[in-house]
Amino acid sequence: MERTGGSRVVLCLLCGLPAAGKSTLSRALSRLLPPHQGWDCSVLVYDELIPQEAPGPPEPGWKGRRREVLRQLEHLLRGPPGPAAQRGLPEPGAAPRPLCIVLDDNFYYRSMRYEVYQLARKYSLSFCQLFLDSPLEQCLRRNRLRSHPLPDETIRLMATRIEPPDPRKNAWEQNSLVLKSSECPSEDEYDAVLMKDCYAQIINLLATALENPVKQNEENTEQKEADRVACAASTVHQADQTCRRVISQTMKEAKDKNVLPSEMKSLAEELNKLKAAFLEDLRQETHLKNETGQQNHSFDPATSVFSSFQREATSVVNKYILK
Repeated sequence: MERTGGSRVVLCLLCGLPAAGKSTLSRALSRLLPPHQGWDCSVLVYDELIPQEAPGPPEPGWKGRRREVLRQLEHLLRGPPGPAAQRGLPEPGAAPRPLCIVLDDNFYYRSMRYEVYQLARKYSLSFCQLFLDSPLEQCLRRNRLRSHPLPDETIRLMATRIEPPDPRKNAWEQNSLVLKSSECPSEDEYDAVLMKDCYAQIINLLATALENPVKQNEENTEQKEADRVACAASTVHQADQTCRRVISQTMKEAKDKNVLPSEMKSLAEELNKLKAAFLEDLRQETHLKNETGQQNHSFDPATSVFSSFQREATSVVNKYILK
């Protein structure tokens, strides 16, 4: 990236539950950073580019749309061809201004955030995370006041799966800041409160990230990537076969317990939705472990999925048996 050799750009992720206050914070940063700290600031709002997720497993094409956003972001980082002035870059001799690109999304899986980190590593950019920790019930109340609220079920499901930054376990998450938003101000009050209470923390985080751009990974070879993909596919395949056996056994037990034929179809649909959700979680977890090198040689995906999925499947079938 020619803008400033790559070292003057910070990719700043905002993550948290829907209605936690991320968009309010991004708008405040876009107003406050340029006049008060001499930064350039650009905000990328995922909700404007990707339709809201429905409850349950991600809909077909969901991953593809997220990858397309990353491709567009990478295109922005590379910059279109042409003179510096046409790209919005400083002319030779001009004092460079740091650029903060704020990515406003839920980013509830760690693997989603790691994809952006990889992009920072590819171009030797800086990377940091702002996690808005807001109580579930507060997010639900705020969401209901929106003009196009999400279903409560969607937010509750996301709350069970969200993975906050953990710098102690993941070195790549070291530039992270958790902002408690239980007393989050209104839009009108946000600027004043941000300036007073958390603005200094955010600026310190951005400054630290700016001075420590991510180093490129010299071991990023095609063979290594192929091995990772093969490993993830094998793990998910084993888990899928295990889940199928659990569903088959569960359906047999339900039939033996005289569950009505008209309800057996609904039970099968619920179990298959549950299986899809479990497999998606496993794909995300396996992908992240392969990418970060967090290998656990005693980990048996079939056994792990069997125990957790069987508990959930038993809970589902009990709703029909105990009617």
